Amino acid sequence: MVNDMNFFVKYRTNEGTDAARSTIIHDMANEEDILKDDLKYYFMNPCDKYRARRQIPWKLGVQILKIIMITTQLVLFGLNNQLVVSYKEENAMAFKSLFLKDYTCFLYLISQLNNLSVGPVSYGEDDSKLVPLVICKEHYKRGTVEPSDESYDIDAQIETVCLSLDPTSLDSWKTNNESFFVLDFYRLIDVKISFQLKGINLQTVRSRELPDCYTFFVTITFDNHSHSGKIKIFFDIDAISSACKNWKISGTARKNSHYLLVFDGFVILVCLTSAVLCTRSIVLAMKLLKRFSTFFHVNYKRKVCKADQKHFFNGWYILVIISDIMAIVGSILKMEIQSKSMTSYDVCSIFLGTSTLMVWVGVIRYLGYFQKYNVLILTMKAAFPKVLRFCCCAGMIYLGYTFCGWIVLGPYHEKFEGLSRVAECLFSLVNGDDMFTTFAQFQEKSMLVWLFSRVYLYSFISLFIYMVLSLFIALITDAYETIKNYQKTGFPMTDLQKFLKDHRDFSCSEDIGEMEMDCLSFSCCRRPPKDDDILLIS
Repeated sequence: MVNDMNFFVKYRTNEGTDAARSTIIHDMANEEDILKDDLKYYFMNPCDKYRARRQIPWKLGVQILKIIMITTQLVLFGLNNQLVVSYKEENAMAFKSLFLKDYTCFLYLISQLNNLSVGPVSYGEDDSKLVPLVICKEHYKRGTVEPSDESYDIDAQIETVCLSLDPTSLDSWKTNNESFFVLDFYRLIDVKISFQLKGINLQTVRSRELPDCYTFFVTITFDNHSHSGKIKIFFDIDAISSACKNWKISGTARKNSHYLLVFDGFVILVCLTSAVLCTRSIVLAMKLLKRFSTFFHVNYKRKVCKADQKHFFNGWYILVIISDIMAIVGSILKMEIQSKSMTSYDVCSIFLGTSTLMVWVGVIRYLGYFQKYNVLILTMKAAFPKVLRFCCCAGMIYLGYTFCGWIVLGPYHEKFEGLSRVAECLFSLVNGDDMFTTFAQFQEKSMLVWLFSRVYLYSFISLFIYMVLSLFIALITDAYETIKNYQKTGFPMTDLQKFLKDHRDFSCSEDIGEMEMDCLSFSCCRRPPKDDDILLIS
């Protein structure tokens, strides 16, 4: 295809003759027809493309295959992950009940764990030796406190003292470390007990997989930071899975992870194919935009407006590419987990879950080809700019209520103790959730604060439910009504649509002032700002 600028230079010397002029017109017509055909083909849906040029819609086929495979992969991983999560949670509950219910017998329970636990759990070993149990205490370096005389003498420097103890030598612990177990509670900050347990998850046998071995890192903290007379007890457990060293299993159960690894590899291949096809489509669209811009500028002395440029930039392709990348990363992590090389279930779940979400959201793109199904997409596009600006304004008021509620009501209500909890509580109130409980739980220790809480809650609920939320819904409803009217009377036409329909009137639509100056100076089509609705191809 001959470049338009070189084309006119080539025929400039002969433009006075009738033959040259007719040749130029004929070539221009051919150039315009070819460009129109390419543009029309680009904006066709896959079915129309197949009818027009008998080209198989490979991208559509790959996307359908990818949806099926990624969803299947997610379900398989979710079922396996559910077993792992339930195993960890149930073991944590069992350990809490075992060690914290009567922690005066804690040391005895540790030594007799094999006999007391009904699960396959025992104390941790390293090279056939029990892993030492570590007890650490933090306390102020020195201090004397006399509440009756309202006097104290505290050295705020914190000291940490730790002991590594053999779980089997219970009798010698206190005898050999008597001074360590003498606690001055007015100096004590906390005591931490750390140890390791080993367990085997036998429930995976029924899913035809080899059981995993787990190492539980347990930490029990006796927190005395507040020195209020109440010592808080925290139980933390972290589980790490690994392949068992010595195993033997018979019967119908057998290791089938290699089939899943092959399936995950095929998912990666399909996602790579999808990403390559979408990237190719983006590159071809940019080339087509460049051809159209050059032709439009040479023949009509105009630039392609931003609204038309956006039609060539397909955001769905970007969404698909991002979902493909996340699916590939998630599949690699899943393969690492299945081969026992890593145990990052949470990270893998985030990648696989997000990629599946994006894949299913991308299905809306194909529904958008049908006029009766694309109302949601068009309404979201039209309402998004207004909603975004509206949320920015409403967010300022929301933040003000959040900070105010935290500083004033935090000491009197558990839902207002932290900034994140205040934001969550207010969001629940906006949606009409748990209103009466929030009112009723305020303590009446301070009448002033109680009255303030009523004014605070009534004003927030009234403002956000009756005004802010109603306006928010009205913006979306207005955009929906606009789209319905456009579907009946026709969408506003851009320069691109006029060009494809052989309209020669590329007049600028502008209001006054700056809009008119921009249109005249840049020769670009503009839309009137009165409706603030984006132009859409129906």
